Amino acid sequence: MKATAIAHPIQGLIKYHGLKDPELRIPFHDSISVCIKELKTTTTVKVDEKLDENIIIINGRKVRGREKARVERVLNEIKKKADYKGYFRVISENSVKLGKGLGFSASGFAALGLAASKALNLKIDYITLSEIVRLGAGSATRSLAGGFSIWYANKNGQSYAEPLKYPSNIDFAMIIIPIQSEVRTDEAHSEVLSSPLFKARLKSIGKMIEEMKAAIKRGDTATIGRLAEEDTLNLHATTMTGKSHMILWKPETLKIIHEVIKMRKKGIEAWYSIDTGPSVFINTYQSNIEKIAKRLREIGFTKIIISQIGGKPKITNKHLF
Repeated sequence: MKATAIAHPIQGLIKYHGLKDPELRIPFHDSISVCIKELKTTTTVKVDEKLDENIIIINGRKVRGREKARVERVLNEIKKKADYKGYFRVISENSVKLGKGLGFSASGFAALGLAASKALNLKIDYITLSEIVRLGAGSATRSLAGGFSIWYANKNGQSYAEPLKYPSNIDFAMIIIPIQSEVRTDEAHSEVLSSPLFKARLKSIGKMIEEMKAAIKRGDTATIGRLAEEDTLNLHATTMTGKSHMILWKPETLKIIHEVIKMRKKGIEAWYSIDTGPSVFINTYQSNIEKIAKRLREIGFTKIIISQIGGKPKITNKHLF
């Protein structure tokens, strides 16, 4: 049987940083994100008992080694649940191929888990599937949840994500500027324990989580944007002060940061947010989108993606093969 799923990547708002259990991908603290409607991963999974190994193609490239093992970690858990002994053919495509820190690992594994379970006609509850996709990428739990969501580091002995309620008329929009980098996200997460700032982050993150939850519940775009920007600086300060002094930003990243600050001084309400990579999200009101996009084009950025809030992953009949 064959199944195809579409999932949306996430922007971390209160971002997770570091893994308490790298094997199970369990974080040190809770985190909150929002799905990006304009970006998507489409993944087709076919059950193929004629194969003697899994065939996995991502963005036109057949994956092997560590990357393949990461995908197979999720597939193997789903196989166990379905009592299936064979292999899969998997093809996955991201809507944007360039840019680091755009959350595509989240949407990739969310789509993989949903498509594979559907291909095996597996009846699986949401929390179990959330914990399985987490083994591929922690943030996949939040991509699976859709909308605004919170990923629990430990809720009654489980680590999964669930949606957060927000007003249906929330005035919230994003501009995404993809910037390329070769740094692996896992490398950045491994830096946290060696940073003298990490303990301070852990002490303050709980309060920020509660403030962000409250802001989302009341549809307070300004507070959502401000907190995401503060958390961005906190996260990257922790990374920069780790043992490798890892700087994930590029000159383009700083150029956008300074432009956002200039816009705020001129009365355009906008806030930057940066996950573990150099790409930049700008959170703002819908009425400001065109003004901000115009300013970005004027300073040389031609690849600009405008997006609303994305929903949960869905099954589609439009297969990739």
